[in-house]
Amino acid sequence: MAPLRVGLLGLGEVAQSIHLPVLADQRDRWSIAGVYDVSPSLVTLITSEYGAKAYDSAEALINSPDIDVVFVLSSDDTHSRFVRAAMQADKHILLEKPACLTVREIDELLALMPAYKKTLFVGYMRRYAPAYLAARDELPDHADITHVRIFDLISEGRHFLKKSQNVLYPDDIDPALLARGAKERDALIREVVGADAPADLVRAYRGLTALSSHHISAMRGLIGEPQGVVAAHRTNGGANTSVTFDYGHFACLYDAVVDDLGLFDAMIEVRSNTRRVRIIYDTPYIRSLPTRLEVTEAGPLGPVTKSFGPLYGDAFSNELETFHRHIQEGTQPLTDLADSRRDLALMAEIIGRMKESA
Repeated sequence: MAPLRVGLLGLGEVAQSIHLPVLADQRDRWSIAGVYDVSPSLVTLITSEYGAKAYDSAEALINSPDIDVVFVLSSDDTHSRFVRAAMQADKHILLEKPACLTVREIDELLALMPAYKKTLFVGYMRRYAPAYLAARDELPDHADITHVRIFDLISEGRHFLKKSQNVLYPDDIDPALLARGAKERDALIREVVGADAPADLVRAYRGLTALSSHHISAMRGLIGEPQGVVAAHRTNGGANTSVTFDYGHFACLYDAVVDDLGLFDAMIEVRSNTRRVRIIYDTPYIRSLPTRLEVTEAGPLGPVTKSFGPLYGDAFSNELETFHRHIQEGTQPLTDLADSRRDLALMAEIIGRMKESA
């Protein structure tokens, strides 16, 4: 099979540090054929580095007969519009999380799925990390789970990228475009949080969609669907979030803390009375940092811990390999639009609980 011709919409931080290098590494599967971004300097940089064609608009790239696969890596407020266009153009789609900002947008796209015959894959790379994949075979039986703990105690990507890679943060984007995008994004967020919601609730929802969506998706993929959200609280101006998910006979506690320490500490821990399974993530912004899996069991002499790793397989590389396999085989990804809808519905429920606790 000839390499699939990829067109990228959005050339920001994640595209430069992750997607473009991974696509280049997997040159037997993908060809970087076209790019579009609202920053002229980014377009110039990427076309010179990767030899891709520059398109004058997102629509021109999406509708080009020279593009097989569209990577939607643009700002969240554009996702629904670009995905709709790519579906109608009959392209395969990799959509960076969050798939959309509202359940309404997802439902409008799901209505198009019966006529769409290609592959749409939502990029939740933590579900494709080696430690996560290995953990599925190590979990206690669901009926035996007594507690689940998940946390993201992290700093934003720029803390790592500025010290490790030469990422271009452009200053030549039309201010009118930025203002319009911010207005559209705010309107979508306020569909969920409310027109008169305070700034910290808006920030909390942005954190849920931007950061917490990774672990909410991973949680569901690992231990199934929660019955609901018991409680949710926000602090530190909405930068910190605490959520308790109801799984009937056990609770899953999730904490997100974003600060400027320049540290990354992300983990999923599933416990029974005699077994603990712990998945440990490092920052994804430095490629091929290892994930780790620890399994601890009760023994006659005390707890015995078995470690898997460090596992250097790259979650983003695994993700793209999986996407390519689905395209080849015509199979349905686990991380699709319907799956992402469940994430967004939980986030809306979290916001409702935050309003109750205010």
